[in-house]
Amino acid sequence: MIDSRRTTPLGKQIVVTGAAGFIGSHLVDALTERGCQVMGVDRRNVTDDPFAAMNLAVAAENPQVRMVHADLADADLAEVVAGADTVFHMAAVPGVRTSWGDRFPDYVRSNITATQRLLTACEQKGVRRLVIASSSSVYGTSNGPSREQDPTGPLSPYGVTKLAAEQLCLAHARRADTALSVVALRYFTVYGPRQRPGMAINQLLLSALTGAVIPLYGDGRQRREFTYISDVITATLAAAEAGVKAAVVNVGGGTSITMQQALQLAGEVTGRPVAVAELDDQAGDVRATEADLTLAGRVLGYRPAVELHDGMAAQAAWLATLTDAQRHSLLRDQLAVTR
Repeated sequence: MIDSRRTTPLGKQIVVTGAAGFIGSHLVDALTERGCQVMGVDRRNVTDDPFAAMNLAVAAENPQVRMVHADLADADLAEVVAGADTVFHMAAVPGVRTSWGDRFPDYVRSNITATQRLLTACEQKGVRRLVIASSSSVYGTSNGPSREQDPTGPLSPYGVTKLAAEQLCLAHARRADTALSVVALRYFTVYGPRQRPGMAINQLLLSALTGAVIPLYGDGRQRREFTYISDVITATLAAAEAGVKAAVVNVGGGTSITMQQALQLAGEVTGRPVAVAELDDQAGDVRATEADLTLAGRVLGYRPAVELHDGMAAQAAWLATLTDAQRHSLLRDQLAVTR
């Protein structure tokens, strides 16, 4: 639902769920640069998760940030969101391949049940805007640029849970008795510094930097639209102030390329070869992702600014600043995710 009126500004009191993660930690940093007071919520603990600690290294030194160690599926969320103007819901269990089988109950608990509990708390405490991180995985098979009004048909349990979370948010926002408004952002494969293990760009760049052999699923001709983290943060902040009541909006990088092209780019930006082991297609992997960004331009004023070559070079430069132990730890975790 598009509203021609602009909503009230972002506000000063902000909650970010999934604050210790890839996107969440970048969002926390961007919000503090705007002068916001941020409460970050995450079930990961910086004391025993080295990557959470690394992601929050800047935020941990900032008096504008208060971190809360909590699980959204059972915490007192009314207390968490009390006084917040905007809630950015970045928390979720990610991953297409790992969503099959025994781990599925955690996807339901973290992606659906936790979202429902957060929505109820936001309504109770008068939060005006919730921005939720959704995924291009909700589309499933596509023969061209995906538009928000296209039919959805996720091919993985992960995609099913993200679509369910979207629909819960929209249902709450459309209630006649609520002041809560919602924007669900369908992110298309986000990459950049702090990218989580198991994602393609991290795999390719770490292979080049360490010489490790990494898996390449399928024939390499499958296409992905990659979106740099700073573009995602720009769109996410814009979503907090967009003139909408209940909306779903694509956020993409502007170009869809094959995995073979991505492999070649990784070699170019590092100056080193990428070693891959070719494996069969995996259940849930779609053949192509590509975003139609017409609505993003109209509602968010969004246009991607970072070219893939430049973004991959920035990510490679960040990986190069890590210690050998950190890189090998990231690679070890990454290969565990992709098995």
